[in-house]
Amino acid sequence: MTTDTSRELVKIVLANPAIRAIWENWDRLELPDCWLVAGCVAQTVWNHRFGLPVATGIADIDLVYFDPDDLSEASEQDHAERLRRQFPGLGLWVDVKNEARVHLWYESRFGFAIPPYRSVTDAIDSFPTTATAIGLRRGPGDPEVYATFGLSDLLAGVVRPNKRLITRDVYEAKVARWVGLWPRLEVVAWDAA
Repeated sequence: MTTDTSRELVKIVLANPAIRAIWENWDRLELPDCWLVAGCVAQTVWNHRFGLPVATGIADIDLVYFDPDDLSEASEQDHAERLRRQFPGLGLWVDVKNEARVHLWYESRFGFAIPPYRSVTDAIDSFPTTATAIGLRRGPGDPEVYATFGLSDLLAGVVRPNKRLITRDVYEAKVARWVGLWPRLEVVAWDAA
């Protein structure tokens, strides 16, 4: 269901020209169950909220998809390279991840194993903060917005840990970087969440 708040979110996010370029060519992505997620969404909203240039602090465009029938790293990399070629003028890295294969590399990167995700939304549910546990995608009608914790924290500039997977150290490192770029963020301490 599309709400006024989710319409407002989509309007804010699409004011980012790099995201809009992807959005307007969504059918060219050709990725199963594809979503625009996480940092590029939240950071575009923070830039809007705090009156900063639209691209401030944004390093990449995060696209995730779900293909349990092809868990190869090579296929994921091929999709990423194809999309980077399709959108060469964005000025941002296009980061593409198959959420169906995250469990294959998670332990080597973060030190503990996780079960396979069942869907993209299952993966979004584990994203590290309430403000970044969000995804958008184009559909045949209104855009679809999936927000595990709702949109309040994101739109209010509040950063709160989602402790489903993230560790305190990872959370605090993210927060330190983000506060350096968006000093007016309201950060909820790990112990207070």
